[in-house]
Amino acid sequence: MSDTDSDATIEPDPSEWDSSNLFSPSPTRPSISKRQSSYHQLSDSDNDETKTVHHQNTEDSYNGRSSPKLLKKNDKHLFENSSSKNTLKKEKSTDMEKLNDQNNSARNKKSDKGKVVPENRTNSPSLKRKHSSGDSARKSPARESLKSLPPCKFGSKCYRKNPDHFKEFSHPSDSGSSEAASGSKTRQRSQSPPIKRHKTETKALTSKEPLAVFNHAQPISFFLTKVHGISSEYNGANTMSLKDILSENMGNLQESCQFNYMFETQWLMQQYPASFRQKPLLCVHGFQGGQKSALEADARKFTNIKFCQARLEMPYGTHHTKMMFLLYDDGLRVVIHTANLIERDWHQKTQGIWISPVFPKLKSGPSAIHGDSATHFKKDLLQYLAAYKAYQLKEWQDHISMHDFSAANVFVVGSVPGRHMADKKHCFGHMRLRKLLHDHGPPKDQTSKWPVIGQFSSIGSLGASKENWLSTEFLQSFATVKGTSSVPLASVPLKLIFPSVDNVRTSLEGYPAGGSIPYSINVAKKQPWLHTFFHQWRSEGRGRNRAMPHIKTYCRPSPDWGDAAWYLVTSSNLSKAAWGALEKKGSQLMIRSYEIGVLFIPHFLVGKTVFKCTSKVREAGEKTLVLPYDLPPRAYTKEDKPWIWDIAHKELPDSHGNMWCPS
Repeated sequence: MSDTDSDATIEPDPSEWDSSNLFSPSPTRPSISKRQSSYHQLSDSDNDETKTVHHQNTEDSYNGRSSPKLLKKNDKHLFENSSSKNTLKKEKSTDMEKLNDQNNSARNKKSDKGKVVPENRTNSPSLKRKHSSGDSARKSPARESLKSLPPCKFGSKCYRKNPDHFKEFSHPSDSGSSEAASGSKTRQRSQSPPIKRHKTETKALTSKEPLAVFNHAQPISFFLTKVHGISSEYNGANTMSLKDILSENMGNLQESCQFNYMFETQWLMQQYPASFRQKPLLCVHGFQGGQKSALEADARKFTNIKFCQARLEMPYGTHHTKMMFLLYDDGLRVVIHTANLIERDWHQKTQGIWISPVFPKLKSGPSAIHGDSATHFKKDLLQYLAAYKAYQLKEWQDHISMHDFSAANVFVVGSVPGRHMADKKHCFGHMRLRKLLHDHGPPKDQTSKWPVIGQFSSIGSLGASKENWLSTEFLQSFATVKGTSSVPLASVPLKLIFPSVDNVRTSLEGYPAGGSIPYSINVAKKQPWLHTFFHQWRSEGRGRNRAMPHIKTYCRPSPDWGDAAWYLVTSSNLSKAAWGALEKKGSQLMIRSYEIGVLFIPHFLVGKTVFKCTSKVREAGEKTLVLPYDLPPRAYTKEDKPWIWDIAHKELPDSHGNMWCPS
């Protein structure tokens, strides 16, 4: 395999996995005291038990090499420092005190059988619903007797709710008659432990119907997937799960089509509501040989599923596109995203999603021309589908022709395998982006020196120096402004966001997250110059610092980081296979893989030349582009190393106490 080809991803046959060797004995516990960092501090919600998945194969995890393995963890608390041990002791002490209180309560109940209890203490519906037994004690007619009770040793910080506890001890808020009568909710909210407060405050966000969340995010309509193990306040606005997208609330589904690289068929079917699980489903994939047979066998019991195999005409290419068509009884919806259709991709990773409105049927009948938008979304989507040359997609091409896409406000940026010449050279890959920015991009006098940010989860072979591809044809396309691509590239800062070893090690998944962030040691050794462009993964504003990115985004923010000239979410990683490489003195563009993304240009979404942008979802205003990562990007320090998936990481354990060791 040549250097140029090694950026492609090859998926091994599942039968070749060696699950018996997945775990091996862990080495002696190393000291971690000298390298504590902010990443070691776990949020309140992180203390909950979360599902850990140790599968290593994703579409980005293999370059035809052996699979990394996890060394078995030998100490559940290996990752914890001494302060967390003290916290555990305090929690144990608190648990013992709670147990004593329960025992005392049981004894008191026996002695109180003959006492008369006011009806509103025991039979109030609100009391049962909110479990606010402290309210009943404060609402008691015998409030005066509370003054003679000994004070609770926890004072205003008391979190207990047992009614007998309030009979035995007084609390500071018991003295305020008006507050005691009506302010129990306030006392609970302000004095409960933080983890309780998070659950209470964010119920309103997470309980919103998917359609309400969708409508709230308009007109930009960009979402992140929900993440298990983070505070629920970050899983509300601008977030969607796969079940949300496929829910009945989003539309009455008639049939659907899923384009993707990896499928877990049984899991996927469980994400559809029960009422939709018999609806026709077409899965578009690029598997061949044994993998194709395994996929079809896995879906054999689902009679409603059919398959379409994408042609892979270029060596080492993949079908990396992630898109869905959802046909409702009243229209058609298109979803373009970055996640495989497998459980772990929707569990604890950062993924991106664009969701279209429901496009209604054309009243004038099918047409490839009528019912298009100012962004030519319909024409470009049909052109992309035609490149598959697959008869199974003819029905969906007809569906698209029958619908009105005039409400689409983003541009399609796709890649299809082949050598594209003449006019077709600007239809796909980075040359497609160059053409769109030339026609609709930011004005030169405003943005010619603005930085370009690339954020991705996989890296291919880019050449012996930055001049081979990255800082020449690639950057020239991404730095293009309206009317010209002739921009002095030396004045355009290029900042690449890629997870470091510590980012992966301290993540929610630990080292297994690195199985979806492949950067091969053989490739890395050939391009050490690339590491000078690297910046850490940081997402405090979205609560996803520890949710490793499988999302791929590209952006042109202002030097003060408050605006953005454009934004792109796509399946394309940083590789020639995905974006293409010019050949024959620039006369043709060679692309190996299928990819798709959408380009957000402010004029078509908010009617301005720039977006207001932020990563702080709680501070985002209307029509603000909410980014998945924090700005400004933080450059690697001398101690930071990029994550490389096929070398051992034994110096420090991950967040689950594991080491990482390739076979």
